Amino acid sequence: MTIDWHTLNREPGLPGLYAHAATRRKITGTTLPASGLRCWVDVDAKRLAAYRKVCGFTDNSLLPPTYPHILAFALQMQLLTARDFPFPLLGLIHLSNRIRVLRPMGGVGRVRVSVHVQNLQPHAKGATFDLVTTLDDQLGALWEAESQMLCRGVKLEGESVEDVLASTLTLTQVAQWKAPVDIGRQYAKVSGDYNPIHLSAASAKLFGFPSAIAHGLWNKARTLAALADHLPSANIEIAVQFKKPVRLPSEVALLASAAGSSGELQLIGAGDLEHMVGHWRPVA
Repeated sequence: MTIDWHTLNREPGLPGLYAHAATRRKITGTTLPASGLRCWVDVDAKRLAAYRKVCGFTDNSLLPPTYPHILAFALQMQLLTARDFPFPLLGLIHLSNRIRVLRPMGGVGRVRVSVHVQNLQPHAKGATFDLVTTLDDQLGALWEAESQMLCRGVKLEGESVEDVLASTLTLTQVAQWKAPVDIGRQYAKVSGDYNPIHLSAASAKLFGFPSAIAHGLWNKARTLAALADHLPSANIEIAVQFKKPVRLPSEVALLASAAGSSGELQLIGAGDLEHMVGHWRPVA
């Protein structure tokens, strides 16, 4: 796939993008745009510190492995609210997320963020696509990720193929924590992601949820913060699938295999309700 890259001089403003998202409610096609966005972004120390606090990361001089999602969020929003993007942003469901930390992310002050979409596939409930994000610094590729997104109601030719992550190793509980009723609002302040399903029970009910639910990427970030001494700091791929949402407030437990270059994890709630499963391994 050849990508037509557009370079921005500065990060887009989120208020205007949310206004665009609120007015886009219809599916307008079944073809993904072949364009992508790039922009140099500065790491803001205060915002980073606030993110560490909300997600449980200690300050070890490295960017948290999930923090590049925050640096890319405005660019992702602009891409997914553009006229040539065929699906409404509101209502997209985040099914899975895979990140690769290619080099240690220490001393990072300015990075080039790139975002594009690819891999449109039929799904039993609609269609999925990958939102691809990469970070480069002056030395080259630093970090990359794919988020698989589902748009309900899209009809594509072909058979649905779904990857399923499942635990094959013995897992033991390594941590537990509470997801307070306001964690969606806390995470929104540091991430910019003000999706109504995360903010309050009242706003979540407008979209069919009985209560607010935690951001999937907060669940992943909080998990990786708890596993910080468990995982390598670079040359690592961490993939998760989001299962049942974490309703707010909740208490969850993290299970994981032994520390090492490869392993598996599982996030569960009351009654062994499975919220997230995943694995880590060296970058191929």
